[in-house]
Amino acid sequence: MTSEAYMNPTMNVAPQDPAALVRRIADEHRHVPGGLLPALHAVQDALGHVPAEAVEVLAQATNLSRAEVHGVLTYYHHFRTAAPGRHVVQLCQAEACIACGANELAAHAQRRLGCEMHQTRADGAVTLEPVYCLGLCASSPSAQINGRVYARLTPEKLDGILASAGVAP
Repeated sequence: MTSEAYMNPTMNVAPQDPAALVRRIADEHRHVPGGLLPALHAVQDALGHVPAEAVEVLAQATNLSRAEVHGVLTYYHHFRTAAPGRHVVQLCQAEACIACGANELAAHAQRRLGCEMHQTRADGAVTLEPVYCLGLCASSPSAQINGRVYARLTPEKLDGILASAGVAP
């Protein structure tokens, strides 16, 4: 089942019941060899993050310890353990982007958005995250904003993109 199916409102699992959704995802990946990563992706795709309560459920379903599931969850930068803001701004911090001004772009974004990397602004409007390579090395620096990728960014271009996405300073 694709992650889009988990978010389909016609399904039997109500979005108000994330625990039931996690159990359903865990059950679907129970006998899949290496099913932990696809299950973690499915949970995050459906809920926006992997809640702490999901660790025990996924551990039981995959016959792993909670420590092993937690280790995988925290090893990969992609996974979140807290709900993100309404807008997610991910700035590439890989070597090519750094060489082309990503540090300056990140400093500008932090000032403009009013939050540091790995944080969600107090009003819940935006989460600022580093990512390590969006595959646009020849067009760096790059970012992904609300799932859309942008390249050859400058502070001015970033400001325009954020404004058009409805991200207020």
